Amino acid sequence: MTSLIKIVKWRIIGDFFANFASKFRRNPTKNELMLLRSTQIKTLPAVCLAALLVLSCGDKKQRKQDAAQFKTMVVSKKDMTLERQYSARMTGKQIVEVRPQVSGCITQILTGEGEAVRKGQTLFIIDQVPYRTALEMAIAARKSAEARLATARMNYENEELLKKGDVVGEVSVQTMRNAWLEAEAALAQAKAQEVNARNNLSYTEVKSPVSGVASMIPWHVGSLVSSNINEPLVTVADDSEMYIYFSISENHALDLVSQYGSISEFISKAPEVGLRLNNGQLYDQKGRISAVSGTVDTQTGAVTLRATFPNASGLLHHGGSATVLVPTHRQQCIVIPQEATYELQNRSFVYRVINGKTMATAVRLYPQHNGKEYIVENGINVGDTIIAEGSGLLKDGVEIKKPEEPK
Repeated sequence: MTSLIKIVKWRIIGDFFANFASKFRRNPTKNELMLLRSTQIKTLPAVCLAALLVLSCGDKKQRKQDAAQFKTMVVSKKDMTLERQYSARMTGKQIVEVRPQVSGCITQILTGEGEAVRKGQTLFIIDQVPYRTALEMAIAARKSAEARLATARMNYENEELLKKGDVVGEVSVQTMRNAWLEAEAALAQAKAQEVNARNNLSYTEVKSPVSGVASMIPWHVGSLVSSNINEPLVTVADDSEMYIYFSISENHALDLVSQYGSISEFISKAPEVGLRLNNGQLYDQKGRISAVSGTVDTQTGAVTLRATFPNASGLLHHGGSATVLVPTHRQQCIVIPQEATYELQNRSFVYRVINGKTMATAVRLYPQHNGKEYIVENGINVGDTIIAEGSGLLKDGVEIKKPEEPK
């Protein structure tokens, strides 16, 4: 302290002489030198007092600042749940585009847009007149074929009797047999045509293949439709359960497989996942991961997962988007505040307090965090004392004072 005061005193005296001398372009007189010395003697006590006040205030301020920065904590373990968020798209359990199998004009629409429909329920009727006619013709052709077959069989049996009496030869008998076989084939063809005609007539009643909810209907009564129309007659979505598709990185997928042992084990043991809707509302039902893609997208390097959510209330809709919340539970892990770490050359460090002084220690952090805390995988142990805040302002060897005990 004494040496510092001397330095300040002589620095101020030197500055004073330099300023005083600069005011005279000639050598000072005897009276001017006496005035300079008198001024020095009078100002020196004030200068020293000011220096002491500045140093005293600065020292107190520094002590207060050090005490505020060096907050410490003792490392311990606790359970922690982390949550990752993924953008997702929603689809119904079954989404079926209903299209006609025959051509014709729509004569009736038997469902409404957005209505619930049952499996097998008739939704549309296409003009049935030409298909009824075709069926009647097929029935007539089948009956005619049956008659021709009966005639061919009778002719063959008669020819067999004549052969036994040596009236006709073998060639004649074989000819009658061939005619009988040809009539059998014609009957089979006629029956097939009848079945086809019946099917076509049944296809004029367009039915729902699944139970669900009907979409908007872009067609009207009188519209000419066929099996190759661009837009379906209607889309029926079975949304009793919703499939939520989202993607994770390949590295995360590998971590999950390593953690659970296999994809099947991960699907069976993975925790329930949550869902946040686009309006920010949390869905009140939990879902489970039900499928993991067996391939990695070559363009994005992502793996697609599917979560299944119940949808009894009908709140979730096919084609919607949401955010999947996937929790990760870690038991008895070391957790420290993010403020306790700093980075240097892509490595993370904390300051341990050893024998009252700081020592930088490299740590490996779990890649996932909650925005406030880190999970430490190695580098520090339970019971270590570390700097909890402001580690980026410290260096090795800084003395840390113990916090004062409350009175």
